[in-house]
Amino acid sequence: MPRTFKYIVAATTLVASHFLHASNSPAAAPITFTEHVAPIVFENCASCHRPDEAAPFPLLSYRDVQKRAELILTVIDDGYMPPWHAQSKDFEFHGRRGLDPEEIETLVAWVDGGRLEGDPAKLPDLPQFTSGWQLGEPDLVVSMSDGYTLYAEGPDIYRNFAIPLNLDEDKWIQAIEFRPGNRAIVHHSLFYYDTTGEALAKDRSDPIPGYKTMGNGVERGGAIGGWAVGGIAKKLPEGLAYRLPKGSDLILSTHFHPSGKEETEVSTVGFYFSEKPPTQRFTAVQLPPAFGALARVNIPAGDPNYTKTDSFVLPVDVKAFGISSHAHYLGKRMNLSATLPDGTAKELLTIDDWDFSWQEQYQYKDYVALPAGTRLDAEVVWDNSVNNPNNPNDPPQRVRWGRESGDEMGSITLQMVAADPAEFGTLAQSIRSHVSEARKNARNARGRQNRLSNTIAPRIREQLITRFDTDKDGKLSAEEREAAQNALRRR
Repeated sequence: MPRTFKYIVAATTLVASHFLHASNSPAAAPITFTEHVAPIVFENCASCHRPDEAAPFPLLSYRDVQKRAELILTVIDDGYMPPWHAQSKDFEFHGRRGLDPEEIETLVAWVDGGRLEGDPAKLPDLPQFTSGWQLGEPDLVVSMSDGYTLYAEGPDIYRNFAIPLNLDEDKWIQAIEFRPGNRAIVHHSLFYYDTTGEALAKDRSDPIPGYKTMGNGVERGGAIGGWAVGGIAKKLPEGLAYRLPKGSDLILSTHFHPSGKEETEVSTVGFYFSEKPPTQRFTAVQLPPAFGALARVNIPAGDPNYTKTDSFVLPVDVKAFGISSHAHYLGKRMNLSATLPDGTAKELLTIDDWDFSWQEQYQYKDYVALPAGTRLDAEVVWDNSVNNPNNPNDPPQRVRWGRESGDEMGSITLQMVAADPAEFGTLAQSIRSHVSEARKNARNARGRQNRLSNTIAPRIREQLITRFDTDKDGKLSAEEREAAQNALRRR
């Protein structure tokens, strides 16, 4: 009987339901592994599903694929594989992974047709993967000084590790290649530099390798990229580079997931430096700023669509080249759109199925030109309901903004250059002003909360909390406080 198969093309964003049939016609040539399936698997799966890479098992032979055929169809149907979450109907991404409908149909027909091996002579050669460093020998290689041991079972761990770089002069970074020592437990790592020495002191003072809380602000000013499972190191576009000040220490902010047995991680990082300074500076606008810290993220238990939005109008013509997003387990959907001055809408990024384990930094295939006056609109949605399989709380609990994995964050970051390098200062100042405005709004909101607490009689305050504290946590959230303030005005 033909199987009903719902597939999700390009890792989860183009959804369709189809009846896919293995042909019953005796004249039709059979679908075989060697001739039809192996080219698909080798092209889309083998880069990770091979020894010493991220995937838990290889997919390099007929036997590898044949015995896991049903699992392969299941993860394709669920949109979990191949892992790729960024979508845009208007712009192409560099290095996009995903299966076409015809490729999915071929896989299903092969399974329904008996998983035939076929003529070994028709088996294509295995892809030639670069062993070791994917971008060639780095200019600087550093590693964690001590291994971090993760327990066998328990909650995920988010931990920071400081590594001295001992640079006696400024460097310009074209690319960073991250190589986890134990891919079974490392899901992603974000990279920062610190020139204060605070991070290294925290690491060395903790009896366990690394330290728990960032706390020194480098996540705002010293970000230099990151890695997630399946991510491939990429060089910045020609003429661009991150500045790495002399005396900097590297911080790896790493997310670990227990594998079922106690394991130890020693991460290694390779830096690729430019021989000369960049020809043009680049910057990024993050919406909402500070990973959502200024947006007063406060997600009620049970809310399946808690949403924060932010907008920014470009003051000059820009060329965007990269985009990324960040959230924790409750993240659900990300979207960044651009409305041009003539009213034309463009989709810069949509992630409909946020996955904390796959946080890639995406590059556009070509520069995306956005004229002055373009409005960028960001939307971040969280799901704090029982229907979110990634929700770490059962039953759901109110979750606020914070740095730890059990807290929440949320933002989208667009990297860009000014089309006219002489206008870079105007662009950078406008972004700083946007952050300052968000910070002022956050202070004003805190002030309103304090006034509500300090300027009314205790008896009335208690009545308001009793009436408007809908989640019964003993205090008023931003939404609850607004309702209470409206009630006071009506009085």
